[in-house]
Amino acid sequence: MIYRCLGLMSGTSLDGVDGAICITDGNKIIGFENSYFRPYTKIEQSILRSKFGSWPENGGFEDALDIIHDAHLDVIKALPDAELIGFHGQTLNHDPKNLRTFQLGNGATLAKLSNKRVIWDFRTADVAAGGEGAPLAPFFHFACAKTLNISEKLAFVNLGGVGNISLINTNIASPDMNNAVIAFDTGPANAPLNDFILNRTGQLYDLNGSLALSGNIDQNILSSFMKSDFFNKKPPKSLDRNSFSVIQDLVSTLSDADGAATLTAICVESVYAAQLHLKYKPYRWLICGGGRHNIAIMKGLRQRLEQPVDPVESIGLNGDMLEAQAFGYLAARVVNNLSLSSPTTTGCVRPIKGGIISDP
Repeated sequence: MIYRCLGLMSGTSLDGVDGAICITDGNKIIGFENSYFRPYTKIEQSILRSKFGSWPENGGFEDALDIIHDAHLDVIKALPDAELIGFHGQTLNHDPKNLRTFQLGNGATLAKLSNKRVIWDFRTADVAAGGEGAPLAPFFHFACAKTLNISEKLAFVNLGGVGNISLINTNIASPDMNNAVIAFDTGPANAPLNDFILNRTGQLYDLNGSLALSGNIDQNILSSFMKSDFFNKKPPKSLDRNSFSVIQDLVSTLSDADGAATLTAICVESVYAAQLHLKYKPYRWLICGGGRHNIAIMKGLRQRLEQPVDPVESIGLNGDMLEAQAFGYLAARVVNNLSLSSPTTTGCVRPIKGGIISDP
């Protein structure tokens, strides 16, 4: 069945909740409709940020849970025509090696509050089946390329708090077939840079990459960091927002501008290093997530990668809402009993169906 799905996404940047409508049967994308962004206040951001690294047994989530439910409910009310709600929740911790991932937010509660059917808990089943539980947008990226009739092999790179890549081959019929989509986390992206900027300047991010562009990259730090075992590790692989907490210590003695330049270069070099694990080179790199707004990041990627590097808007997609649209798309896949991940996207033992369906 075809549904008007509202995907909701609250990323580790904690800027707010993205909501976007995707009309789909979970296979084909029929179209996209309205979107809405509900920003977090500084107080809300502070409360949520204080919970990063927590697990359910740590408790004390009452204030944070109210923020998550209220903010997401605001988006649902702003887009009332949705038939299904794809609710990702707020990732606080991610440790697939120990079969654990934690997204704050209760879909059953949100279903009652909104009087809508809510699909949630997208990652747990994959982790339980030996998968990384991330990234989960690749099947949606595959559907986007199919919808746009792109036959060339294409790379989507999402630069949020963590970077991830989806290498797409639309000549294969279904995204859960072997090698139709190859996906993995590339390394740190905006999270360490944003944390550094917040600590040094009180601002939430390096607007347009202007601070980084004014600084100099510390090549010794960059070279040392890129020797981390993660970059040589074969996919599948995924990261938590705080997987590279040591990164702040590495740049602690640098000036604001040089620190920003070095952390930006680490993001760029992480994407470059991902090529080591690709079966073929994409004919084009499409950048989504907040990183595409950073002029320093985009400049660096264009200098390091041989193929064209463009924001996803260049093919008519909405880079600000792409991940929200993805979870609307995945909601339809759950309801229509389709898989969400495959061995080449998360490393699960077989294509895995997941998610919980909560009715009002």
